[in-house]
Amino acid sequence: MTPRVHLERDGAVAVIVIENPPINAGSAAVRQGLMAAIETLRTDDSLEGAVLIGAGSTFIAGSDLREFGQPLTEPQLPSVIAAIETCGKPVVAALHGAALGGGFELALGCDARVAAPGTVVGLPEVTLGIIPGAGGTQRLPRIVGIPRAIRMICSGERVPAAAALETGLVDQITTGGLRSAAVACARALIGRKQRLRDRAVPTAPSADVAEAATAALKAGKRRPAVQAAIDAIAATAAVGIDDGLANERAVFQQLRVSREAFALRHQFFAERDSGKHPSLDGAVPRAVELVAVIGAGTMGSGIAIAVLDAGYRVLLLEQDAAALERGAQRIHGHYASRVQGGKLSASGAAAVEARLQTSLDWTELARADLVIEAVFEELGVKQQVFQRIDAVARPGAVLASNTSYLDLDAIAAATSRPHDVIGLHFFSPANVMKLMEVVRGQASAPDALATGLALGKRLKKLPVLTGNAFGFIGNRLYAAYRRQCEFMIEEGAWPEQVDAALQAFGFAMGPFAVADLSGLDIAWRMRQAQVANRDPKARYVHIPDRLCEAGRLGRKTGAGYYRYPEGSKGPQVDEAVHRLIEQCRTDKGVLARDLSDDEIVRRALLAIVNEAAQLLAEGVAERATDVDVVLVNGYGFPRWEGGPVFWARERGAAALQDDMLWLAGLSGPGFVAGDMRHLLTTEN
Repeated sequence: MTPRVHLERDGAVAVIVIENPPINAGSAAVRQGLMAAIETLRTDDSLEGAVLIGAGSTFIAGSDLREFGQPLTEPQLPSVIAAIETCGKPVVAALHGAALGGGFELALGCDARVAAPGTVVGLPEVTLGIIPGAGGTQRLPRIVGIPRAIRMICSGERVPAAAALETGLVDQITTGGLRSAAVACARALIGRKQRLRDRAVPTAPSADVAEAATAALKAGKRRPAVQAAIDAIAATAAVGIDDGLANERAVFQQLRVSREAFALRHQFFAERDSGKHPSLDGAVPRAVELVAVIGAGTMGSGIAIAVLDAGYRVLLLEQDAAALERGAQRIHGHYASRVQGGKLSASGAAAVEARLQTSLDWTELARADLVIEAVFEELGVKQQVFQRIDAVARPGAVLASNTSYLDLDAIAAATSRPHDVIGLHFFSPANVMKLMEVVRGQASAPDALATGLALGKRLKKLPVLTGNAFGFIGNRLYAAYRRQCEFMIEEGAWPEQVDAALQAFGFAMGPFAVADLSGLDIAWRMRQAQVANRDPKARYVHIPDRLCEAGRLGRKTGAGYYRYPEGSKGPQVDEAVHRLIEQCRTDKGVLARDLSDDEIVRRALLAIVNEAAQLLAEGVAERATDVDVVLVNGYGFPRWEGGPVFWARERGAAALQDDMLWLAGLSGPGFVAGDMRHLLTTEN
């Protein structure tokens, strides 16, 4: 056929093998090979049926996304599926690993689907700003009905084999040989076709369809692809399959070249590559079986849950018995809630918790392969902890600090083995947030860093390598963003206007609502830690300090930038904050002016972009795309905007140069313009 597809014979059954490692992506070469194989099946009288199967560890885990921004090469996937449906002979899809996107659409175009245990199926296209374009919106509802198809497609749900069998997405799960079971299925179908296109769409109450559509739009932030998918799926109730397929393809072709789709593909590739670093090529991660977590507070407990979920044994260590008990109960409560919610069996929860040991005995650290410190964010405290770790940890153990902005080298200096010390900055809640910064100290050994990256991947997180600088990548970028927003409320905007403008742009929350949620005292401590290094000529806004001095530390005290009356459902505008801001303006002689929402968004994004350029120039961030991964996955930057680097590159070098001159004039003394060449170079 082609180098990516070959045909083998098992009696009268053609076994069509797809071999496009590593994930058998549905590329042009694969489609050409499949078309040739189906033509052989159609014209060879000695063949009476066929099986499609993937070589290696998976079926087809998706299409080659690099093709989507270019004119698509013929044959396109709908033509391949049409050839399967019209060849006159049964074709069975043998699924293992993942059958996602175009891979699952190809399977839906076959006459039957046989799956191995552990297989997952799904149509994740909407998460990439497009809709299924090869019949997914038309064939899936014919199996599961319109409401279930809306939920599945709009969320990008991945359905495991058992659930897929229960809902009819696959026809059989085989615990024996997948190939032999699929061949047997094909033999049983010889002489007949059972195409999904010929099935009627199950009727569904209009209220159920409306409920599914409303929920999908809310969860999907009303993005264009979500609405387009709903429309295409709902149309199956009234439109014939051929018209439905044609309409689906037209929408797919339009969406795949939209700015949003380009942005989401950019983020997809940035995330895929986040854990790969050329500087660590050849570094072999150290073996890790037992992970010790020091500190049983909210963060330490969350880290312990994340590590337990990844299958490791965990030692949770504290120096206070009451704190240790609270941490253990927090972990137990987490798994109890998952059992109650039907997300985990009681026996499964018991098996996970059996891998947890709690202790007050620091000598137990001698058994750990990796030690993660998660104590109070104060340099002296962490140095004392690392001195104790150094005294008992075994040689070769990786020693990690969960610091969010402190100097890792100063922490490592408290030990006799700084080469074993790395940073692992988890984001709260640690068992939920996908982002994890892996911090490289001056002496951190390559294999220690490789261990941190490997841990992140096993925890199903996005590990990003960062240099050792105050705030690393994420908190330093966010500090620049928040600082610019503080400039704007000093100049005349109100916190609620800034928050609303940035939420309208797509941020999950505005910066002042975020500050209240996390606690204003956290950033206050960061500012206090930087007093000695602050440029005395740089512009400084005192508003957040005044709020903290007034005891307004955010939600935990019932008041911050907003007030939170007991029983209220969310933040409420507080005139006392307006008066405090007005007083700060008066104290500095600032005459308030009106700021447009457009100015607010533009200045906030440019502040991030400028700081990103500086991080790249300093080598704190190795690649510009890492900035996008961090901001999208850790700080609520809208995924459909691709990230601040994608946004900046779209503006272009000339526009950015003008932008920075404008931003410098508004930001006042102390503003440092970054070199945009580092940020605009796509190789970064």
